[in-house]
Amino acid sequence: MQARMSQNPVVIVPDALQALQTLRKSAEQGAVPSGTIGLVQLRASQINGCSACVDQHCRLLKEAGETDERLFVVAAWRDAPYFTDAERAALALAEAVTRIADQADPVPDSIWEEAARHYDEQGLAVLILMIATANLFNRLHVTIRQVAGSQSW
Repeated sequence: MQARMSQNPVVIVPDALQALQTLRKSAEQGAVPSGTIGLVQLRASQINGCSACVDQHCRLLKEAGETDERLFVVAAWRDAPYFTDAERAALALAEAVTRIADQADPVPDSIWEEAARHYDEQGLAVLILMIATANLFNRLHVTIRQVAGSQSW
């Protein structure tokens, strides 16, 4: 596969990358463990078929100490014993938010209520922003055919 653009649009458009990095940094100060954020971003990237983001999130999670067992089964988290109830709620929310076009009620009350059982309003805000950001980068990378491992920012 060959990339369609020499640089990612967030690098080409002035201040776009800085704005997204500022958003990420502010969310990292929230009430959600960084490992959980990485897992939901990985899951969204898997759903969207973004190899560049799947590669990046796996590498970052691994560097942060995530285990192979958990990384190998993120796509099948419902059937794997490796995740906490809070992580499961976050992963379910990530799937619902990522697949908003697939259902008439894209984020059902049952998914929201389970997430709200584990995360306060600030935590929910962080999750929503990081899931949305992952989806944004997935769409950028898939559109320009970003090659996995080739990000340079």
